[in-house]
Amino acid sequence: MIAKLIVGKSFGGCIRYLLEREQSKVLDSAGVRDYSIKAITSDLNAQRRMRPKLGNAVGHTVLSWSNEDRDKLTLEKMEQHAREYMEKMGIKNTQYITVLHTDKKHPHLHIVYNRVDNDGKTIGNFNHWHKSRKICREMTERYGYHLGKGKAKVNRQALKGNDKLRYAILDALNDIMAKATTWKQVETTLAKYGIGIQYKYRSGTNEVQGISFEKDGVKFKGSAIDRKYSFAGIEKQLSENRAIGITHSTTENRTLADEIREVLGQQEQRSDTYEAGMGLLGDLLNMPASIEPEPDPNWRKKKKKPEEEKSRGISR
Repeated sequence: MIAKLIVGKSFGGCIRYLLEREQSKVLDSAGVRDYSIKAITSDLNAQRRMRPKLGNAVGHTVLSWSNEDRDKLTLEKMEQHAREYMEKMGIKNTQYITVLHTDKKHPHLHIVYNRVDNDGKTIGNFNHWHKSRKICREMTERYGYHLGKGKAKVNRQALKGNDKLRYAILDALNDIMAKATTWKQVETTLAKYGIGIQYKYRSGTNEVQGISFEKDGVKFKGSAIDRKYSFAGIEKQLSENRAIGITHSTTENRTLADEIREVLGQQEQRSDTYEAGMGLLGDLLNMPASIEPEPDPNWRKKKKKPEEEKSRGISR
């Protein structure tokens, strides 16, 4: 059992993502009229108005189990595990809705909750990645579920050479892709880690076909870092982040220590054995500015370069 933690601004976008598909089912809810997207969104937004300055009021957790656990799970057990997880995480006295998705091979569900609780207080998220990892592992062991052996378990300090560089790029991307909504944000933040991007174009066109990452003079294809970090995979994740209202920078006060703890929590929590899938949304409900404008689709087009540089690709 693992958890993917998300915060965002748009209840409308998030609820539409959860329920605008045939392969979804409401398992549990509290404090909302769960018979329609409009009613759920209206109820959540009504409560968030008690703290209008809290931009990221949307709490969204994806709980996932290995496909090996499918025979052990029932809808009742998944609902109970979601409630236990929320209780241990301190998600109490607030509105929430739990939705099952059956569009992936592995069992998973989504919990969306209001970070403005029933008394108008904020449900904090300090150190929540690290806390969630511990809770998931404890519950996994107690209920006898499968423990994944993903890249998060690799001992970074023991790595050398290209393996060390590859995992440094992986860890940076894991951190960045949890928050980024545009390619510019990805490029700018990767540069701070000393990592460059090179795009591969389809022959004779300006269409991007692939992507590579470079660190300390060593280049890796995106898919060699992780399958989800191909060009198409990153493009999909950025679109999903925009759709569910993730913001690149939070308006809440955070210390450097908070950010370091969050990065460490994300690194330990990621698993390539199984992960919750996300989908795309159309238009969002009319909400306060929740999504960054779409980037200009032409910005990645190949620029004219001197003759001797044409074969190198673009590196930013």
